[in-house]
Amino acid sequence: MLPAVLIFSTLLTLVFGIPTISVKGSKFFTSDGNQFFVKGIAYQLVPEDPLIDGTQCTADANLMKTLGTNAIRVYHVDPTANHTPCMNAFSAAGIYVFIDLDTFTTAINQDKPEWNETQLQAFEKVMDAFHSFDNVAGFFIGNEVITTGAGSPAAPYVKAATRDLKSYRDSKGYRNIPVGYSAADIASLRPMLQNYLACGSDAEAAIDFFSLNAYEWCGASTYQTSGYAGLNSYVQNYSIPIFFSETGCNTAPPRTFTDQAAIFGPEMSPYWSGSIIYEWIQENNAYGLISYGAHVDPSSPNAPPDGWPRSGTPQPVQPDFDNLKSQWAAVKPSSVSASAYTPSNSAPACPASTAGTWVVDANAALPGAPNGAAKATGTSATSGSSASSTAKSSSASRTTASTGSISVFAMASTTTAAVVATTTSLGSRTFMPMALLLTVCWLAIGGTMPF
Repeated sequence: MLPAVLIFSTLLTLVFGIPTISVKGSKFFTSDGNQFFVKGIAYQLVPEDPLIDGTQCTADANLMKTLGTNAIRVYHVDPTANHTPCMNAFSAAGIYVFIDLDTFTTAINQDKPEWNETQLQAFEKVMDAFHSFDNVAGFFIGNEVITTGAGSPAAPYVKAATRDLKSYRDSKGYRNIPVGYSAADIASLRPMLQNYLACGSDAEAAIDFFSLNAYEWCGASTYQTSGYAGLNSYVQNYSIPIFFSETGCNTAPPRTFTDQAAIFGPEMSPYWSGSIIYEWIQENNAYGLISYGAHVDPSSPNAPPDGWPRSGTPQPVQPDFDNLKSQWAAVKPSSVSASAYTPSNSAPACPASTAGTWVVDANAALPGAPNGAAKATGTSATSGSSASSTAKSSSASRTTASTGSISVFAMASTTTAAVVATTTSLGSRTFMPMALLLTVCWLAIGGTMPF
């Protein structure tokens, strides 16, 4: 009976899960064929991983839903933790997750760029931990890696990392989850960085989406005076999706978020795919949309390091919370269905090197794949031992299982794989996965087929 329960739970997620996100041309689409615009919030309650407390995630997801949120961005995660309760809570609220693959110690450094096996394996572990969740909208290969012209030689390393992680994703048979980059808003790097990361004939090395951390629109600004018109001029022929991965200037409080009307309006929505507001939790930087309680003296007993509570009942920070809610409720970006959309933009030309501004040879080969990269071997160098360890652990925990249960589990697992494959090719809302689900559960509980 236990295998039936476990399989039934897993397959329910497959059959009734949230539509997945993919890239077609310069737009995001759901697996239902609808264009997807990001209405997101940066979500990093604690430095290490905010996706391990299911109760907290449920409370936050429920409040986010009232705001009109459909995505969050998480900057750091622990790939060894259990993320299922949190990911399911956000999925139930209709919220997707963009996840940064790097960590504090594995991010590519513009001052001394490298792409090595340690970094690759760390990135792979994050992908391994999250690939199975339908509400993963994308992975960030890097965040603000390059902030100066002198740092531009790090760009080929970002591209090499993109190549190797996309190759790893494909070698493992994972869903085609988009891999992109989050850039600092540095005027001197426009549009070279965005074009370089998307250029060239090797689609595997090109990012799937580009995003920008931009805080140009402050207070009572406009599309023209804020600088958004300038940003828009660089992307009208861009071949992949672009969106704001951070925005929400707070230098003129309260935040009114009037830039959202522009981002989702007629000037920008044909080219931009939405925005992520910085940030959910109130901290010393005063960007929070909610707080979990009043600030306390950090030196007091049991106080959080900065004095701001990191969990509890989320309370909206007003009027900012309602201002954003009103803006998102009012926007109605023009959209197109996937079936009616034919991409027409080609990949951008690779930018030429310019002394002091963009010091990258467009014709130079990318850094090689680290030893053990999927591009060379077809699998991660560590995937075998990891799988073996998992199998041993699972075997030890099932030593009391009957031979019959193991046989049923094996049969059901095979059918589960067929469900996954069928769901991937036909979509999670087809009759075929449902039929397979019912068949597996019937067999797993000891039923016999009526034919």
